Amino acid sequence: MLSIILSGHGGFASGLEQAMKQILGEQPQIIAIDFPESSTTALLTRQFEEALAALDETEGLIFLTDLLGGTPFRVASTLALQKPGREVVTGINLQLLLEMVLEREGLSSKAFRLMALECGHRGLTSLEDEMGRHREAEAVEEGI
Repeated sequence: MLSIILSGHGGFASGLEQAMKQILGEQPQIIAIDFPESSTTALLTRQFEEALAALDETEGLIFLTDLLGGTPFRVASTLALQKPGREVVTGINLQLLLEMVLEREGLSSKAFRLMALECGHRGLTSLEDEMGRHREAEAVEEGI
């Protein structure tokens, strides 16, 4: 099973983890690391290294971060480049996390990354677009 490190600014990572547990229950091989305003890049790097030591990377490891170019993303990227089987996906949200946690069994880290990007694109929508899809589906069902 792929291991996951969640990270983001403020309480983003622990908030996602808490919401995930509320919906899916406890999930193995996932560690959340927040990056509060009082933290430093050096401290975050140490926390990531401690998480890496605690997780099983046999099948690969995914870093899920909040913001492209932010400190959690940059630290994760540096660590990901140090070992094959590590991937970084950024711009995550709760829907993406939930879907991918359920789908990660048997996926390679590369397959996880590709599926996560597809999931993220599919998950960003609006009420108007969803209502339009519903109307189109009804029209097809009615034979129009």
